[in-house]
Amino acid sequence: MIELFTAATPNGWKASIALEELGLEYRVRRISLDKKEQKEPWYVKLNPNGRIPTIVDHDSGKFVVFESGAILIYLAEKTGALMPSDVKGRSLVIQWLMFQMGGIGPMMGQANVFYRYAPEKIPYAIERYQREVRRLLEVLDTRLGEAEYLAGDYSIADIATWAWVYGYKWSGVSIDGLEHLERWIKLVGERPAVRRGKDIPERTDIEEMIRKADESTAKVRGILA
Repeated sequence: MIELFTAATPNGWKASIALEELGLEYRVRRISLDKKEQKEPWYVKLNPNGRIPTIVDHDSGKFVVFESGAILIYLAEKTGALMPSDVKGRSLVIQWLMFQMGGIGPMMGQANVFYRYAPEKIPYAIERYQREVRRLLEVLDTRLGEAEYLAGDYSIADIATWAWVYGYKWSGVSIDGLEHLERWIKLVGERPAVRRGKDIPERTDIEEMIRKADESTAKVRGILA
């Protein structure tokens, strides 16, 4: 049994989608980010960085794994699935996984902060991060014009990247002209395990989030007008 400590975020979805894809038995412990539960002492003992997700593998002596990329690698190696065992194949998966961890995730995260959450709109910051996100998406599009999935076959690299790229509209970034990326987003998103994993610990609808955010912005503008 694997215990998953998570929340409805792209990094959380990485772990839940992988667990669904692999068919592993697991239970979910929802972490309340708005109450800063991830910073409570009991949780920081599991994850020193105070972030989600974290897993505890109770079948392996309650072994704890934190950091979403590390969790994906652990689960893939534990099951022998979603990552090749040969050196070159494994390396290719890890290369694209690291591309997500070091590029897609941080840049989309910053775009989200400045475009959606910052109390003060800073045009330079919004443009800078949205431009970089678009560049990274173009890199993905080029790769996906060469292969069906990022590392050739479906892998943890696709899971990690899709969990973030799926929400490109929330970042305020267009994928117009990126037909290979658009194909891949739809292809991965139609997988039953991906659909199930994205709704853990609760259902999240990006389109609905955008609609509510736009309504809230319009309301504020109306008050200030």
